[in-house]
Amino acid sequence: MAGSGSAHLRGDEALLSVQDLVVEYPTKAGTVQAVSKISFDVLPGETLGIVGESGCGKSTTGRAVLRLDRVTAGRIRFGTDWIEQIDEKHMRQLRRDMQMIFQDPISSLNPRRAVKEIVVEGMTVAGAPKADRAKKSSEVLDSVGLPPDRYSDVLPKALSGGQAQRVAIARALALNPRLLICDEPVSALDVSVQAQILNLIEDLKAEFNLTVVFIAHDLGVVRTVSDNVMVMYLGKVCEFGDSVEIYEDPAHPYTRALLDSVPLTDPEKGFAGPALEGDVPSPLSPPTGCRFRTRCPNVQDRCVTEEPEMREVRPGQFAACHFPIESIRKTSTPVLSKQL
Repeated sequence: MAGSGSAHLRGDEALLSVQDLVVEYPTKAGTVQAVSKISFDVLPGETLGIVGESGCGKSTTGRAVLRLDRVTAGRIRFGTDWIEQIDEKHMRQLRRDMQMIFQDPISSLNPRRAVKEIVVEGMTVAGAPKADRAKKSSEVLDSVGLPPDRYSDVLPKALSGGQAQRVAIARALALNPRLLICDEPVSALDVSVQAQILNLIEDLKAEFNLTVVFIAHDLGVVRTVSDNVMVMYLGKVCEFGDSVEIYEDPAHPYTRALLDSVPLTDPEKGFAGPALEGDVPSPLSPPTGCRFRTRCPNVQDRCVTEEPEMREVRPGQFAACHFPIESIRKTSTPVLSKQL
């Protein structure tokens, strides 16, 4: 079962399997430990939400899966391919099955190309016939709620943020991918538009039989779309499990602190609990033992010297903590609604 850094391992069933992933960046000041030996699996048809504060390594993890960032160590399997081993030609072919939606929709689109060309860029690179590209362009634009007769000839500068993100989603879908990695896809959008894009991704997931990795710092967004949630802190996995279980009954103090930092619906009541004290340590020199210990309200001597391993603390719920929080299910109420 879970070992050092593992979230969960489900063997050959998984469409995506990440094992002991390490991503480091050399700098003049030292080595930045962006992702430090994390493991997780995603089954076909699942949505895995990855959540954590800025700088926790969640976006780096998503980029490493597509080999957009260099993998320092570890293994990544997609289907039957170990992608850290294959050559660039094979990787380009494989990326047709693994598409990414980026955080900033406008900057991810070519400003000089019309929408109808942008959404089939991948097909153009692959050498698809012009007639096939035109047909697919109309189909995917219609799928994301952008009527082709109105938007095909539009340039990105004429699009709103929500429309640009729909174009980015259409571009990802045009190659009929099996895995869709969404890197903060709604963080730059207004709340009302966020809801539209989230609902769209859910609908398209069912329509196109997608497996999704959804990366975000917004806890409410992640819970809304995810079957399972992986909580990261300073390059490590803190907690993993079913989204409802984790949000209603967190086991790791960091997950609890994140939930407590969510504003309550009544502005006079403020937040559910106290704010996290201190700043995130530098990834150039992370703390010994448990990386969260410098901010943890439950820190003890063991946390300073011994790094906690990921272990099952409740059925189907895993946490990397020497002293996990006892279940509060009997006395607590859900912190966040599953509905937007």
